[in-house]
Amino acid sequence: MNTVRVRFVGWAPVRRFFNIVLGAMAMIAVALVSAFLSMRLAIHGHEVKVPQLANMTISEASRRASALGLRLQLENRFYSPNVPAGKVLAQYPVAGATVRRQWPVRVTESLGIQRVTIPDVIGEGERAASINLRRLGLELGTVGHVSLAGTASTVIAQTPAAGAKGVDRPKVSILLNDGPDESAQGYVMPSLVGFTLSGAYARASASGLRIVSAEDVTPNAPLPTTPAPQPVPQPNPPAPTGLTPGIVVAQSPLAGHRVARGDTVRLSLVH
Repeated sequence: MNTVRVRFVGWAPVRRFFNIVLGAMAMIAVALVSAFLSMRLAIHGHEVKVPQLANMTISEASRRASALGLRLQLENRFYSPNVPAGKVLAQYPVAGATVRRQWPVRVTESLGIQRVTIPDVIGEGERAASINLRRLGLELGTVGHVSLAGTASTVIAQTPAAGAKGVDRPKVSILLNDGPDESAQGYVMPSLVGFTLSGAYARASASGLRIVSAEDVTPNAPLPTTPAPQPVPQPNPPAPTGLTPGIVVAQSPLAGHRVARGDTVRLSLVH
């Protein structure tokens, strides 16, 4: 019988193994903490608080923003009775907000008190109105278009109105008349009653209308005046006096209604 002998080598190798494991775990923990701190510094290290720019000149505000790594953008210009001309009237983001570096800060410049009288440009062309506005230091705002009767390409309305006071910005928006819209030109429906079918077609075509149906409305025989036990069929009588066969006796739309080119017309004929 063979005997197996186990030799105890001591605790030193076991301790050495655990020391290696604990050292590796400590190194991993240090690496994770370092990575977290680095990310936090990378994120928050590029953040700044937006400074107060109100009542600064545009050049002063630009230098102040640039010193913090921000970009100044002049977005609007408004009249103001309280803030002198050339200074910052408002800003966004507001002072104290936290943003990343290179973030744009949009500002509105004050034009001071309104000193320009809004001119009357109604009746002028778009180009002439724009020149007159620029000559006074004003800008042409929104240009609207409408098709109405009258002189084409002329201003028929403006906002603010001529001579207006207390306007907020140096812009004047105008509404231009493009003249009548030929594609939507309307007509008065002519009377086709009394025409033959061919004559009605010719008259409608001359107005740009289309006849889509011609219904036969030849009158039936009148009912008998005395009752009879058995109804006796009667032949259709001739058309009443004044209704010539093949003549238009009714129409839709009626004469005098407003129609446009391409509209359809329905006729009623007697045969």
